Amino acid sequence: MCPAVRSGSFIFIIPPLGFIFLLSVSPTGCRPPDAAIFHVKTLLLWDIDGTLISSGGAGMQALHRALTGVFGIAGSLDDIEFSGRTDRWIIRRTLEKYSLPATPENFDRYLAGYLAALPAQLSNPHARVLPGVREILAEAAARPDCAQGLLTGNVARGAEVKLGFHGLWSFFPFGAFADDSELRNDLGPHALRRAHAHHGVEFPPERVWIIGDTPHDIACGKVIGARTLAVATGNHPVAELRALAPDAVLADLADPVAFWQIINSPARPPS
Repeated sequence: MCPAVRSGSFIFIIPPLGFIFLLSVSPTGCRPPDAAIFHVKTLLLWDIDGTLISSGGAGMQALHRALTGVFGIAGSLDDIEFSGRTDRWIIRRTLEKYSLPATPENFDRYLAGYLAALPAQLSNPHARVLPGVREILAEAAARPDCAQGLLTGNVARGAEVKLGFHGLWSFFPFGAFADDSELRNDLGPHALRRAHAHHGVEFPPERVWIIGDTPHDIACGKVIGARTLAVATGNHPVAELRALAPDAVLADLADPVAFWQIINSPARPPS
């Protein structure tokens, strides 16, 4: 005979095993045989440029063409920091450099010119998917315990153009973009909110990985308490990235086994 227990559903979290156990109890107090186990998902949030792909300078060339086509200025952007910055941050610095008012209209015009120029610039011999990326994204998509999205300085439409060019856009059902904020450190909460909306799962910080190639990727991950994996496939070498104390550093993503060993590793205890 079953003991008297209030009917309802009870959730037990078992952190070492990485899953939630949902126990349903019937009005009679007996547990039905269809108790379910739901895996807690690990969330991967990916940077794009220098992490997933190399665009061969397509973004900078598109911004150059937009500067000329929209504002009639044939100037240099060499002294503006691109690495790890958002599109809107870069546009603001460009407008400031050439004494153009940073009005919403000028932002919109410059972005429209950039997005119009971008597809043609991606058709260059240096644009490519970086080693190991396709394999890792495909495995992540196939794993029931893993969710993935974007956390990128690109505006959403630019991200779609770049990743769509390489056949990668469909891997990412949500993300945080420069449309959300000019400041990369603001993007993490947007990504987490959209991940929860898409999957119906709250992702605790120790199950969230920010993956990118710049110091700004590491910083924005730390802002939300996430774990950070730095990859030296952009403009920053391993030693520079390691000095910023991410959770892990890889020279590249060419070895998917090494990548998954890091992702599956237990979180370090707080210092």
